[in-house]
Amino acid sequence: MPAVTTPAHKKGDFFVDYEEKVFEDVKAAPGEKALVTFHTVAFEGSIGLVNILQALRLLRKGFETSILLYGPGVTLGVQRGFPTLGDEAFPGHQNFNNQLMKFMAEGGKVYACRFALQALYGHGEPSLIEGIRPINPLDVLDLVLLHRRDNAFQLHTWTV
Repeated sequence: MPAVTTPAHKKGDFFVDYEEKVFEDVKAAPGEKALVTFHTVAFEGSIGLVNILQALRLLRKGFETSILLYGPGVTLGVQRGFPTLGDEAFPGHQNFNNQLMKFMAEGGKVYACRFALQALYGHGEPSLIEGIRPINPLDVLDLVLLHRRDNAFQLHTWTV
């Protein structure tokens, strides 16, 4: 067997050129909007956290950005913690809560479907992170249509 002569990777090494940007850095024109919808279960995959980070990036690019949590997506917007609310039971346990609070603190709006909250997951409105606006299930489609009417950028993801 041939000897390996390449030195082992060490902390601080780069595997890729992370500084090269291929496309222009797009910024929102005045008044442009964005909507990011979530139909995913908290902690069942990475898309929930990725979508929150994308929404935060859209907000920082100047888009008036809203997040819609519906179906299992409402599970990202409930308060959590163990042994008490706000406690982090394991590293990353509060990622969703912390990122949603950061998003709202920077001016983003978050909506959660009341039907999914109560009928599907057994939570009431007091379970939501402060600042999340509960909405009627009939508002889910209308929120999407309002953003369509405003020619907003929309990012929709579903996981099951």
